[in-house]
Amino acid sequence: MLRSLVDLEHYTLLGTDSPIPLGKVHDIYFDDETWVVRYLVVETGSWLDSRKVLISPRAVREADWPSKLLRVGLTQAQVRNSPDIDVDQPVSRQQERAYSSYYGYPYYWERAGLWGGGPYPELVRPGSDDGKSVWNVPPAPVQADTHLRSGRAVGGYHIHAIDGDIGHAQGLLVEEQTWAIRFLFVTTSNWWFGHHLLMAPEWIERVSWSESALYIDLTRAQVLDAPTYDPASSLEREAEIGTFQHYGRPGYWTTSAPGSERVP
Repeated sequence: MLRSLVDLEHYTLLGTDSPIPLGKVHDIYFDDETWVVRYLVVETGSWLDSRKVLISPRAVREADWPSKLLRVGLTQAQVRNSPDIDVDQPVSRQQERAYSSYYGYPYYWERAGLWGGGPYPELVRPGSDDGKSVWNVPPAPVQADTHLRSGRAVGGYHIHAIDGDIGHAQGLLVEEQTWAIRFLFVTTSNWWFGHHLLMAPEWIERVSWSESALYIDLTRAQVLDAPTYDPASSLEREAEIGTFQHYGRPGYWTTSAPGSERVP
């Protein structure tokens, strides 16, 4: 099932050793190569001076969607002692290496697949109670660039078709199991009477991060005739199929779609 990033915001995270929540989801970071959510940006409560920390989907053990609660396999000590990363600044690969080594996570960027060799976040053995990793992760080659982007920021990007503007992105739809971003929720309110529709990340030809713009390899006429999307309703697989069929593109659940390893 797909979940809206708007719905994920303000979800409560509960750890393993205290009834006091670790915090609430404030944003997500996804990588712009695979469009997979790599981190939840969590705003902690008073127990950690409202510090913002990164929590990987690998830590999520149970998602109670009706209660807006994510149970994670981490203790307060682990989160408190985790690498101090300023989430309001770009996160470098060096910081990601330190984060992954601390928690004992494999580097997702070293192998193919949504999660470095597999379609789902691995169930990784948690660290010790003092927050020290129990895994010995070898160092990766130094990479200075980063591919992490804010989900909140992309939620306002302008969309440009082959032959002109069509509107702007309003949000992202994330798959529960893989944490892959499967659709951008787009509104054409500035162009065609508030038409709401879905677009898959693989249809994006180019992204201008400096201009906050997404360029897609579709025409305005194709978008005009696309199936509409109601953000207040659950997105059924039939509606997803209809969207992909309209554009003549393979669905992400098929083996022919980039990055797809799951079965429907």
